[in-house]
Amino acid sequence: MGGGNAAQFVCRPGTMKVAVASPSFCEHPTLRAELAALHPDAKLNTTLTKLDEDRLIEFLAGADAAILGLEPCSARVIDALPDLKIVSKLGTGLDCVDLGALRRRGIRLGWTPGVNAPAVAELAIALSIIGLRRLGQLNAAFKTGGDVNKRMGRQFMGRVVGIHGYGAIGQIYGRLARAFGCTVIATDIVDRSQLLNQIGGTQVSLDELLATSEVLSLHLPLDKSTRGLYSGVVLDRLKPGCLLVNTARGGIIDQDALKFRLMSGRLTAACADVLADELNPDPELLNLPNFFGTPHVGASSEEARLAMGRVAIRGLIDNRIP
Repeated sequence: MGGGNAAQFVCRPGTMKVAVASPSFCEHPTLRAELAALHPDAKLNTTLTKLDEDRLIEFLAGADAAILGLEPCSARVIDALPDLKIVSKLGTGLDCVDLGALRRRGIRLGWTPGVNAPAVAELAIALSIIGLRRLGQLNAAFKTGGDVNKRMGRQFMGRVVGIHGYGAIGQIYGRLARAFGCTVIATDIVDRSQLLNQIGGTQVSLDELLATSEVLSLHLPLDKSTRGLYSGVVLDRLKPGCLLVNTARGGIIDQDALKFRLMSGRLTAACADVLADELNPDPELLNLPNFFGTPHVGASSEEARLAMGRVAIRGLIDNRIP
């Protein structure tokens, strides 16, 4: 988990004031019971809603340690909480956490990458099949009595599948795609060629990935280097007929550019579990017949939720300066 120097704060079960802001954790009875066994006085977010910065500051006031999911752990929040010594993360994405502010304050971070990787990779496979087989359009037509006979789809088996970001999730997605007989190619900022060789895949340049992929699945973190990476210019470089799948973060894609290209037919189809603004999704995008969306449920499996919650509890003890 993370890296850095030893902390001065001694984190013993039952000795620290713990506050859990994440609704996903608080609504899970097993996680609540396991936390209570170690920290019986832990404060839970009983509203079961995501807290904005002001409400998060109020909720965490006086806490030594916090378990956060998608809550905004910004510099403003961190600076407003002088007692805070530990942040433990439910989930793997750190785009909501100001790591520099944590480091400046000496606040320790409990974080384990890859814990939800099987669930997210599984959803990415499902979206790949849904998009190729046009199941969203077929389901809508079936419900309304529309014409379903002329809506021909394509098989996932045997496709050239591109993966942008060959980390924990991308690797599982790649193995699953190979099980379908797909040709797997991937782009990453580090050398993943040996890992790809193990499944018969190939590491390629971004240019080749865009030009060759029949299905392109994104598995990138959201940071300064990836925000808006898939601009209109990049989307126009995709192979004609490519299906774009995003289960990473919505901000990686220029959403307006994506919508325009789906509307014009320049991009055949897209499936996404994440959007640029998930609290206020664009209804025009959601209602496009060649777009299929899910509401950020990649890690919403019973197995993944338990694993993430238990890692978050352990992160109250096992943590480092980020």
